[in-house]
Amino acid sequence: MSDKTSRPSTPGVIDARTGRTVGVSGAADISSFLKRAAAVGPPKVAGERGRLIFALDATASREPTWSMAQEIQGEMFNAAASVGMLDIQLVFFRGVGECRASGWIADSARLKELMRKVSCLGGQTQIGRVLDHAMEEAADKRIHAVVFVGDAMEESLDMLCGKAGKLAFANIPVFLFQEGGDPAASTGFAEIARITRGAHVRFDPGAAAQLADLLKAVAIFASGGRLALTDASARGSRGAQLLLGRMT
Repeated sequence: MSDKTSRPSTPGVIDARTGRTVGVSGAADISSFLKRAAAVGPPKVAGERGRLIFALDATASREPTWSMAQEIQGEMFNAAASVGMLDIQLVFFRGVGECRASGWIADSARLKELMRKVSCLGGQTQIGRVLDHAMEEAADKRIHAVVFVGDAMEESLDMLCGKAGKLAFANIPVFLFQEGGDPAASTGFAEIARITRGAHVRFDPGAAAQLADLLKAVAIFASGGRLALTDASARGSRGAQLLLGRMT
């Protein structure tokens, strides 16, 4: 992986159109997220490989979640494989000013291998650098979605909103999956999701199944868009059926 230093409340889902939080939890929370995921971004071009930036907070407190994500990341590739093609880029920050990105990865084994080599280190959040990096990558080729998994936000919200605005103009939705209920993180994540027409969803600490469902959902969106979700529903996917049943 390359170092990109030289490059550069109430639980619920945020409705990107109204900016309001829908107070739901558990399965209903994930279902609401799926609805938002299907509604954002321009239609996907047939045959186009989905490109998903998978960003994680790798500061010291995040070790348990990093290990959990390492084990379930393969489900993103599995979910995407049934509807299209998906490339994932791992991005993480840790320590003092360290923010790194991998190359684009097309298989679970390679991504897991890279994640195993990373240890979490103490430091502050660098979400702004993740957003900057997404814009840089989009300059070369379209990015279909950015996923960020974390539990804190220690940066200026005004600064992050400015960066989110650039992503919005580039039609890049950001999906922020928040572990726990830190109020500052909830406020900041919700605003980034609103601006980019993505989604902010909270999940319970250590809840691997909840996080896996969220990651699979966004992988399907990135690899196939709304049409893929419709096809998945026709094949009997419970998650896709639930999503389409709630769409307006």
